[in-house]
Amino acid sequence: MIEHHIPKRLMTLAYTASVALMAGYALWLYAMGDYRDLLIPTFMTMLLMSALLMHIGQGVKSYLPRIILLCGTYSVVLGAFYYQPQVSPIWLGLPITAAFVLLPLWAALLINIVVGPLWWLLPSVASAPPAIIVGYAALTLLLALPRWEHARRRALLRATDPNDSDCNAYHIDTLKERLHSEFQRAAMLNQQLAVLVLHLPQLDMAEEQFGHRAQSALLGALCGEVNSRCRDHDVLGRADSATFWLVLPDTSESGALLVRERLQRALSQRVLVETGQLEARIAACLPSRTESFEHYIKRLESRGAALANV
Repeated sequence: MIEHHIPKRLMTLAYTASVALMAGYALWLYAMGDYRDLLIPTFMTMLLMSALLMHIGQGVKSYLPRIILLCGTYSVVLGAFYYQPQVSPIWLGLPITAAFVLLPLWAALLINIVVGPLWWLLPSVASAPPAIIVGYAALTLLLALPRWEHARRRALLRATDPNDSDCNAYHIDTLKERLHSEFQRAAMLNQQLAVLVLHLPQLDMAEEQFGHRAQSALLGALCGEVNSRCRDHDVLGRADSATFWLVLPDTSESGALLVRERLQRALSQRVLVETGQLEARIAACLPSRTESFEHYIKRLESRGAALANV
């Protein structure tokens, strides 16, 4: 599934506006003396406030405040239809739109398909004309089409472009193909082969604290330093979100260690605005003479996991 990135400042503005609107609505109900309908807006104000604090805080998963905000939207619309039957059914479009803005495509579709029939259990919605049903389905499809087309084009680009979508390194599929070719070539010509496993421990922290732009800057700095200090036939690829493999054809263990030291020194001198000094954990991994390619791939993956847990 294609990950859907929303700028952190935009989400902070959305959460702040939601808190302000909900608090204003609760204060207006209190001033009007309508205490019966005051419970839901007051609860939603507290819920949205917690979502805002979780969003701007550190060490919190980014999907938690989005789920809280979506639940708040559904609760407000449900409360409005339950306590005020004269509310127009057009407000059904609010939770539909919120689901597609805050959730991945298939999750939003699933929620709208499951929750859709439940809306018609409410008296105010059940008495609505049949055109509302058509409008509900049409709005769901219209909101899904742009996201689906974007995901389709990203998937097509990934299938035809050997490079990773976020940095100047090979995609994992292309990386494994190139590594397999070099592995067979080294075995046939009795040459040596080495792979450096590079892990960026700052990557997840950079996205959580500073957003996608800081993550892109970190990836760009790593790929730029590595590509500028390696040979033309060396292969740099992204094995997973924070781990890279640098394939070094015709390189002995001592040569791989020299490359590792050179990269460690160069990367440690690179300083970024958001994350400071660039930190990278690098380990060399060489195939043995009798080792199969599949087993070597597993060793590389295990080495990357070990570097991530240091």
